[in-house]
Amino acid sequence: MRQINVGIIGFGTVGTGVVKLLTESRELISSRIGAELHIKYVADLDIERDRGVKIDKSVLVTDIDTVVSDPCVDIVVELIGGETIAKTAIMKAIENGKHVVTANKALLAGAGKDIFSAAARAKVDVGFEASVAGCIPIIKSIKESLSANHIHSVSGILNGTCNYILTKITSEGTVFSQALEAAQKKGYAEADPTLDIEGIDAAHKLAILTALAYGMTINLDDIYVEGIKDITPEDIKHAEHLGYRVKLLAISKFVGDAVEARVHPTMIPFDNLFASVNDSVNAVNVNGDAIGDMFFVGKGAGMMPTASAVVSDLIDISRNILSCTSQRVPLLSYCDESIKTIPVLPMDEILSRYYFRFTAVDRPGVLSTISGILGSYGISIKSVQQAEDKNERHVPIVIVTGPAREADVKQAITDINKLPITNGKAVLIRIGIESWPENSF
Repeated sequence: MRQINVGIIGFGTVGTGVVKLLTESRELISSRIGAELHIKYVADLDIERDRGVKIDKSVLVTDIDTVVSDPCVDIVVELIGGETIAKTAIMKAIENGKHVVTANKALLAGAGKDIFSAAARAKVDVGFEASVAGCIPIIKSIKESLSANHIHSVSGILNGTCNYILTKITSEGTVFSQALEAAQKKGYAEADPTLDIEGIDAAHKLAILTALAYGMTINLDDIYVEGIKDITPEDIKHAEHLGYRVKLLAISKFVGDAVEARVHPTMIPFDNLFASVNDSVNAVNVNGDAIGDMFFVGKGAGMMPTASAVVSDLIDISRNILSCTSQRVPLLSYCDESIKTIPVLPMDEILSRYYFRFTAVDRPGVLSTISGILGSYGISIKSVQQAEDKNERHVPIVIVTGPAREADVKQAITDINKLPITNGKAVLIRIGIESWPENSF
């Protein structure tokens, strides 16, 4: 049986999972591809620590160059993360004619153009299923299963840390800081959770999905990003009373000659499938002209789910090697000559419905003043609630709007915040798109 040599860079959580899967499922994998995936090297700065997996100590090295330069290595797996050493290793592996598998969404979102261009010139494959939504096969589905579709939108819960935190606040009424601490104790959040809670991690993934869905260059810089740190139990309770749950949603839509691409907290109706996705689970909805809506759900992170996605790429590339081919499926779903630079619609031009919470003086005429300002900017009001509050001087006013332009909403909020009848800044949360799939299962 032919042997395909794999060099793994990074022996952390995911790297350990990949080694575990390749060793424990060796016979299963060989029976499916007709070849043996052999671990030639595992590179890491720490090769002494016991990871709890069986591995021949002779394959452990500390020098990355050993992995990317050895002519016997067929596929290099990059699992160290970051955007410097990882990029250097990947580019050198490609230069040496090696196929690459990576889970590095930040690197692909920021430097994907360089990596995919180099791979195209070298005629090698780049597998990156594990970079988006863990074990959910969303990249393969868009690149292959849905390739006959004009894709209209891709939206998803793409960050398990944020979804866990919002679930915790919703179910227990805890404040953000307490929910974050719980996420860190469970290992869902890093010691520095900035990339997760600020929405940046989800934006990296959305940049990749948007490029695959519409045949455009990867464009991270123009994605609007807003995190969850300002979401309060009070607003989540108001949302539930109105029939919504709050989720951090990554939204991408093809509109005319441009694309919407945004990440922000979103109110989702109870009967929408996204509203039922809780804890650290991820979910993605794809809408295409032939398929309508397809909903994918699964574990978005973790050792074995992510390792499963990495090994699926190893298997795909191994099949190409055995068939003496590469890039049978275009790296970014579309052939190189068909990939375009499609503009991302500025956030100010986005149309959405909105939830506002104002804290205002409890006296006659306040509501008419606020509604008058909203009306002057063409913002219609669908519902109003004046909630009771222990503070006798100020009361919360909750307003749900009809569709409005983001720029008009921002200006109206600015004007209302300046009023002497309001106390503090207004809270704004966007409300989800009505056409998302309902929970009809």
